Amino acid sequence: MERNEKVANQIKELAAQFLSHENNRTSLITITMATVSPDLKRATIFITVLPNSKEKAALDFVKRNLKNIREFLKKNMPIKIIPFLGVEIDLGEKNRQKIDELLRNG
Repeated sequence: MERNEKVANQIKELAAQFLSHENNRTSLITITMATVSPDLKRATIFITVLPNSKEKAALDFVKRNLKNIREFLKKNMPIKIIPFLGVEIDLGEKNRQKIDELLRNG
């Protein structure tokens, strides 16, 4: 596994850990994946939110906490430079769920 993939997986796991402690429980925020730029300076965390009606509030919540998540990563990751974080809704996962729903209700 290459270094970027390892770093992305660590970010995904640790960010999920952080959010499981900090989330206000009005929605379920799942981190589906993380991507890291080739120079390891930037990372994007992709999330899905249930229920969908809470998506904007959850996205805002995660955005507000990016600095805290980064601090948590600093304490728990064995690398010198912690990437700057961004967050996005995982549209691929959202589309997959919609297709599953359509197939079930066919």
